[in-house]
Amino acid sequence: MTSVDVSLPAGQARSRYRLVIFDWDGTLMDSEHRIVACMQAAARDVGWRELEHEAVRDIIGLGLPEAIAKLCPGMPAAQAELMRQHYSRHFVAAEQTPLSFFEGVEEGIRRLRCNPALRLAVATGKSRRGLKRVFEATGAGGWFHASRTADETLSKPHPRMLQELLAETGVAADEALMVGDSEYDMEMARALGMDRLAVTYGVHAAERLALSRPVFSAGNFSELIEWLHS
Repeated sequence: MTSVDVSLPAGQARSRYRLVIFDWDGTLMDSEHRIVACMQAAARDVGWRELEHEAVRDIIGLGLPEAIAKLCPGMPAAQAELMRQHYSRHFVAAEQTPLSFFEGVEEGIRRLRCNPALRLAVATGKSRRGLKRVFEATGAGGWFHASRTADETLSKPHPRMLQELLAETGVAADEALMVGDSEYDMEMARALGMDRLAVTYGVHAAERLALSRPVFSAGNFSELIEWLHS
């Protein structure tokens, strides 16, 4: 199901975008099940109660400390730090089996890169080390002009990482588009008055994303690309 926000005249805004910022997990890469499994394993490692799949799914997109704090309220700081370390260990070990991009991502990004006036960036809850590893494993690092990770700025939904990407690329908020699958992506863009495009194949439901009034909701990556080119 796709929908266009009635506040944005169809076909009017696409050409003004000079920067498209993508979330990573759940938007470009199909990583939900790995994140959930590693978080559940880390919780067991530190003696915490079993975490439900849906609860872990809900925090994908946040920085790791913020995700643990939301999942495990009341957990002592030392235990939370230990859980963070266990999660990282599990995730790095799991990377021996490569994850896949969602269908249409590689071709879609290639099409966007054909536009010399358009810059591409990543805003992610991953760590810089984690993003560097996946860039190296997939060769995707060369796709983007800039990136920000949660451990080098403030975690979503705070808009700081978007502010820093705008400053680095020299683009104004009204010339940029944030693409993501979570309300954290939508809300950090909304805080800056930046247009946001929701993808509904990721972690948060279309109805939840619609509350942030995206300019468009795409059921797959190809729909996103076609909307940008229409």
